[in-house]
Amino acid sequence: MGVDRSVIGKPTGAWKVTVERGPVMRFAEAVCDDNPIYRDVRVAREAGFAHIPAPPTFTFAMSFWGAFAEEQPPDPSGGQNPMHAIMGELFGKGALVLHGEQEFTYHRPVVVGDTLTGEGRIVDVYEKESGTAHMTFVVVETTWRDAAGGEPVVTERFNLIARLRTDAPAPAGD
Repeated sequence: MGVDRSVIGKPTGAWKVTVERGPVMRFAEAVCDDNPIYRDVRVAREAGFAHIPAPPTFTFAMSFWGAFAEEQPPDPSGGQNPMHAIMGELFGKGALVLHGEQEFTYHRPVVVGDTLTGEGRIVDVYEKESGTAHMTFVVVETTWRDAAGGEPVVTERFNLIARLRTDAPAPAGD
């Protein structure tokens, strides 16, 4: 099908988030983790943390809780996220869009009180064929940095997959 690989390296967005105690506790509850380290400052400090740590994978969801509009950096994508453009076009053709792999590299723990800035960019786009479908993969990497010092804190990488059946009729309207 020939996906446009020129989007590799293009930004998908930028965010600034302050990690708050309530969302960290709610996230731990949502993932069914009852470890008191995510709720009790004393327990967290006894475990060697400066404050309550965020559970693993928290950074993928944190911008929904702690990104306040007036604190956000300019959007480097200019409001035109290339990942959304690719996936939107394929979805419009009848593709099933799935969140594939997800990986996190922690450079240090994320703790309550951190203010992090994140920048996402497309790092790869590729296609695969199966007997019944054409699949397009878009790989996005987001690096979250300490807002005060700029050091990396967490690097996230995820795969978004559009699966377009090749053995089924096109959706109505084509």
